[in-house]
Amino acid sequence: MKTEKLFFGAALCLALFSCTNKEKTITILKQSDFPKPPVAEMRADTFTLFGQQRIDNYFWMKDKNNRKVIEYLKAENAYTDSVMASTKDLQEKIYNEIIGRIKEDDESYPTLSNGYYYLTKTEKGKQYRTYIRRKESINAPDEIIFDVNEMAEGKPAYMFGGYSISPDNSKAAYFYNETGSFADYKLKIKNLETGKDLNFSIKGATSIAWANDNKTIFYSVIDPVTLRSYRVYRQELGSRKRATLVYEEKDAKFSTGVSDTKTRDWIMITSSSSTTSETQIVSAEAPLADFSVFAPREQGVEYDVYPHKEFFFIRYKDRENLNGKVYQVARSKFADRKAWEEIIPHNPETRIEGLSVLKDYLIVETRTKGLNELEIKSLRGEKSRFVSFPEPVYNAYSNGNPEYDATTFRYSYTSLNRPTTLYEYDCSTGNSVQLKQQEVPSGFNPDAYVVERIWTTAQDGTSVPISIVHKKGLKKDGQNPALLYAYGSYGISMDVFFSTSFYSLIDRGFVFGIAHVRGGSDMGEQWYEDGKLLKKKNTFTDFIACSEKLIAEKYTSANKLAAMGGSAGGLLMGAVANMRPDLYQTIVAQVPFVDVVSTMLDDTLPLTTGEYEEWGNPNEEEYFNYILSYSPYDNIKAQNYPNFLITGGINDSQVLFHEPTKYAAKLRAMKTDDNILLLKMNMDSGHGGATGRYDGIKETAFELAFILNRVGINE
Repeated sequence: MKTEKLFFGAALCLALFSCTNKEKTITILKQSDFPKPPVAEMRADTFTLFGQQRIDNYFWMKDKNNRKVIEYLKAENAYTDSVMASTKDLQEKIYNEIIGRIKEDDESYPTLSNGYYYLTKTEKGKQYRTYIRRKESINAPDEIIFDVNEMAEGKPAYMFGGYSISPDNSKAAYFYNETGSFADYKLKIKNLETGKDLNFSIKGATSIAWANDNKTIFYSVIDPVTLRSYRVYRQELGSRKRATLVYEEKDAKFSTGVSDTKTRDWIMITSSSSTTSETQIVSAEAPLADFSVFAPREQGVEYDVYPHKEFFFIRYKDRENLNGKVYQVARSKFADRKAWEEIIPHNPETRIEGLSVLKDYLIVETRTKGLNELEIKSLRGEKSRFVSFPEPVYNAYSNGNPEYDATTFRYSYTSLNRPTTLYEYDCSTGNSVQLKQQEVPSGFNPDAYVVERIWTTAQDGTSVPISIVHKKGLKKDGQNPALLYAYGSYGISMDVFFSTSFYSLIDRGFVFGIAHVRGGSDMGEQWYEDGKLLKKKNTFTDFIACSEKLIAEKYTSANKLAAMGGSAGGLLMGAVANMRPDLYQTIVAQVPFVDVVSTMLDDTLPLTTGEYEEWGNPNEEEYFNYILSYSPYDNIKAQNYPNFLITGGINDSQVLFHEPTKYAAKLRAMKTDDNILLLKMNMDSGHGGATGRYDGIKETAFELAFILNRVGINE
């Protein structure tokens, strides 16, 4: 997600300096210092539901085939470029700083799978990765599977969605799109012996699984209207027969996908909503057989199946036991719920994040008090082991091992001031070996920074954690600029991470913080439940409480505090801007989901119906009134707002481009301040912005330059 600053080329500098008593006085330019921004045409559309009337003056903007819409977006982009013109040198400097923190010529550590070592390479000056394998030895010659730079040549956007190798290693099924939209992926299959694609292509594919005969595949596809993954087909490669529909998910709240397994024994179809799931299985040796339901779906019950050669492991969660438990069940008894043996009981303090199965070990990834833990359970009666982590604020996660018979697995470790390091853990000895550490070519000293976790009290008395990093020696005098980041939806935890980009702020004196607000699962499953549906406002008030804490503890002040969030985190940005605009000097809303009422009422739009379990169904009066009470677009009012950078993607399938467009137009029309408001629309790509790594870094540099410029830092 990206942030931009607006400056008009001839309009002097963003910060003007004059000397008084030997001190520099910084004057930050306002919107009135530049030519007037574009003004969107108002065409009133009236909507009435449950006796409440809503008037949307910008509803017409939803049609990207409308010439006037495109003209308006181009005018906004031109205005943004002109306002930001004086920050070009700063953008370039930040871009070079970020490049200096990454190893441009690099390769991943090889991973052994079915006789081949797989890895990726990046090369200086190239936008995309090259995917490589080496037969039997880590030192064998490179076999290029995919050179994405060649595949993307001449295309304004290109996304490579990964690949799946056939059991005999002869073919690779792969996903790609040329629009930057997650809805436009195509599935193709490459013959790795000839280097040519087969005569096979599926538009809108979302997942793939290989049967053991190396010619039968299963794949899922999206509904072209709602973009919900809803059907699974079986196809015999090389056959003239049409693909066979083997499953269709008819419940609009559910999406479905298909996968094979590490043991190569099963093909699995999984259907899930945000509260409920169901798995069906068939033998990978008998792909023409009918699928069997592992456990029938039950509202409010989610389970995941992890096959072992001798039995299955089931990670199980219901609404009464939110943090879940783990079962073990014999292969022949999977349909008998009474035969499931509980091996990890429910613990309200510990969330079970995932499992990784090896022949003799089960790796259990858990989260307790906001921090990840890794437990290695022996399946042969040995005592369990734990991977220990020394720091108070960190992120650790299992990378597993694709080899079923292995006795080792990999995990990654990072923190706000620790570059990501890959380790290999020996389950039999308990020893970890470092395989690869993220390099920072320009140099990086973790001890030059301080990492903290502080707590604030939310509006309802709940303690909410904030993770912070800043330069050592920073004075807490309220004079430091700061950036607070958050997401807070769909149960997605906002774990700490090492950022090669945010250090361009931190090294200029910024405090960088992550607010672990409710709506994510940072503190367990209940944390998610308390930030969704009719409790969604907790997400917003948590973030406000975190902002107030940074100010109260004198890390920063309201006239130096920036906030950033994207997608559903952009909704958070819009909500807090309406509720407490006085707390923030600058807000960056990246591809923001801000027109919640209109979007959730239109079930013809992509992904809407499946979102009812997250936001509520506004066709029901209670949910309509609640959503309407916080929807950022509907609650814009005549008041002062912070500086704003709003981004979007013309091909965005997750948050359609018209949401940030309408939001910027209405906000500009109603705000009473003289602060800068910019809309930057990517006219080539979608939800993730620019698809090439260098282009993405340029967008990031633009965002950071905007934030710095707004507090008068221009070098």
